[in-house]
Amino acid sequence: MSTGLRGARTARGWSQERLVREIEQYARRHVMDVASTASLRVYVSEWENGKRAISDRYAAILRQLLGATDAELRETAPASAPLVADGYDDLLSRIDAASSVSESMVKAFNDQTELLRTMDRERGSSGLVDQMSGHLAALEDALNFAVLPGTRRPVALALAGASTLAAWQALDSGAVERAWRHYEVAKHAARDAEAPMYLAHAMAEQAHVLREAGRPAMGVDLVRDAQRTLGQAGSPRLTAWLHAHEAEMCAHAGMPDEARRALDAAIASVPPGTEDRDPDMLSIFLNGAHLARWRGNIHALLGDEDAVTSLYDALGVMDPTFVRARAGLHADLVQAHLARAEYDDANTHLRQARLLASRTGSVRQRRRIDLLSARL
Repeated sequence: MSTGLRGARTARGWSQERLVREIEQYARRHVMDVASTASLRVYVSEWENGKRAISDRYAAILRQLLGATDAELRETAPASAPLVADGYDDLLSRIDAASSVSESMVKAFNDQTELLRTMDRERGSSGLVDQMSGHLAALEDALNFAVLPGTRRPVALALAGASTLAAWQALDSGAVERAWRHYEVAKHAARDAEAPMYLAHAMAEQAHVLREAGRPAMGVDLVRDAQRTLGQAGSPRLTAWLHAHEAEMCAHAGMPDEARRALDAAIASVPPGTEDRDPDMLSIFLNGAHLARWRGNIHALLGDEDAVTSLYDALGVMDPTFVRARAGLHADLVQAHLARAEYDDANTHLRQARLLASRTGSVRQRRRIDLLSARL
């Protein structure tokens, strides 16, 4: 039985009939031939009931639609490599290839990560699973066979950045175990690269997995551990970002005073001006406008009356290319209006949040929207 396919489908709130329609629409967009509607209905049912194996051709479509890997769709582990008694020649050829990784190749790896980050921000993560899987495999292969520190460190740093992005994409797609494993890879790579900023970043984002699993207090501890790991080695923007994460985790954990203290520290640490990209930590986007949205989210979680003002201010200046973040901002406004019993306004923003979450295919956003919808 393919519970993986069924789980990925239901995480999006899709019926089997909806999945059939999505397959047909995907095939039309990409000028592909697929089975008839009636046959596809049978295929989906038999895939999920274990009566038919998912072919490679349909698996490629399903990965793009559902943002799941082959192993998650088919619930199979990759086959172990056969044991070879005399494989030294192959091993040495891989080591030699890894030792020749140049600065231009590392730059190409980082450019690919940046492209995937931009596509994820604007279109969502579900259609990027194949590209991200291939990208990580190439980086891990380069690192696994790199011997000397001068070669390992830049590749490890590139892997840390890419794995953290992959983890966030997996979390957004509802693949929480994959997200956790990617964060672990990112942390190991950051340690290998001797890069405390990348390590702290991965730890703080990993706290979201704990929070969404119902352990926000453990998430608070992990973010604070990330702050201790960073010490004085971080940029002001990353320091502010970590304080904001701590504030959000504290709000979810029912620690309002500590949430407000951490939020004040974030506001005091964020650099002035409109620039939002941290040149030392390209995964970080944070300026006063971003922090205004975060502040509104935290005040909404705490039930504060002034949350609505902060959130509308953030909405007015938000970069329209941050589609998923915009969906989150509308969801924050739903929560803030609900706290004030302003149900018409809450409904207006709920519709906007649902529309934007649908555009990006975000399971994580959809889950939150469903929870808010139940309160209306």
